[in-house]
Amino acid sequence: MGKGSGYGKVILLGEHFVVHGAPGIVSAIDSTTDAEVKKAVKGINIRDERKTAKGYSEEKRLQQIESIERMLKTMGIDSKIGLDIWIGGTLPGFSGLGASAASSVAIARAIAQELGMLVSDKKINQVAYEAEKAYAGNPSGIDNTAATYGGLMWFKKDVAGGPDKIEKLHVRRPIEIVIGSTGKVANTKAMVEGVAERKKKNPAKYDAIFKQAENLAVAGRKALEAYDLKKVGDLMNENHRLLQEIGVSSKELDMLVDLARKQGAFGAKLTGGGGGGCMVALTPGKELQGKVLSSIKSLGFEVLSTKIGAERY
Repeated sequence: MGKGSGYGKVILLGEHFVVHGAPGIVSAIDSTTDAEVKKAVKGINIRDERKTAKGYSEEKRLQQIESIERMLKTMGIDSKIGLDIWIGGTLPGFSGLGASAASSVAIARAIAQELGMLVSDKKINQVAYEAEKAYAGNPSGIDNTAATYGGLMWFKKDVAGGPDKIEKLHVRRPIEIVIGSTGKVANTKAMVEGVAERKKKNPAKYDAIFKQAENLAVAGRKALEAYDLKKVGDLMNENHRLLQEIGVSSKELDMLVDLARKQGAFGAKLTGGGGGGCMVALTPGKELQGKVLSSIKSLGFEVLSTKIGAERY
């Protein structure tokens, strides 16, 4: 039996903007999707036992099958191979946490192990990127990179097709965060395509917004490295405003963001594709983290507490 894992993630600064070449900052979290793979007589048989938002597995089923087909092709494996695939782990299937990328990394690693293939992390990342096209259409590459390597990273996509710029970032100590799920399953592909279409129709407006997003990411890197968490929070708030401007937030996301800020979060914003999914709040210290978590949970929303910036994930 082959086994593999991939990390979940949150994007602190830059989602959607990274698709078009702006830099972003992403951190893996300490929740993983795990996969086990066995050779089977016939077909690709998937047993998905992840905790998910209502309708997540059904909504993503066809994309999941396409992602595995893309994976096999990229790995040079006969598409007619029979495989039994189990998916589980501690990372819930909530839109915005990189669940699809984490599962792609986990499955690719498990397939490689089951088939006795020696595959580098660099190759796993490439395989997962191809698999992500089933979910996102034109993925930035930021999710699969975080899922593969873990840690806190600076990411810049090379839109000309060259190698992406990936740099590990280091902070003084890990920082507590809270992730709140709207419970709505987001269609990442539709959200990415929508932004690209609106950008094409109104280039002057969108170019200005994208430049602001780039400046935020640069300032965010400096603030993180200086451990100026109030500044990081302010930049996250500003990033959310820009995401609202490009039409990818939702009333549920805005409500969770406002709630987290009112409870004292240094900053809060949507994370991932938007249109549903999750928001992330910067809540340094156990006390603040617990306060924000409780307020979100009291309204009936699913919530996670974790940390960013840990070197081990």
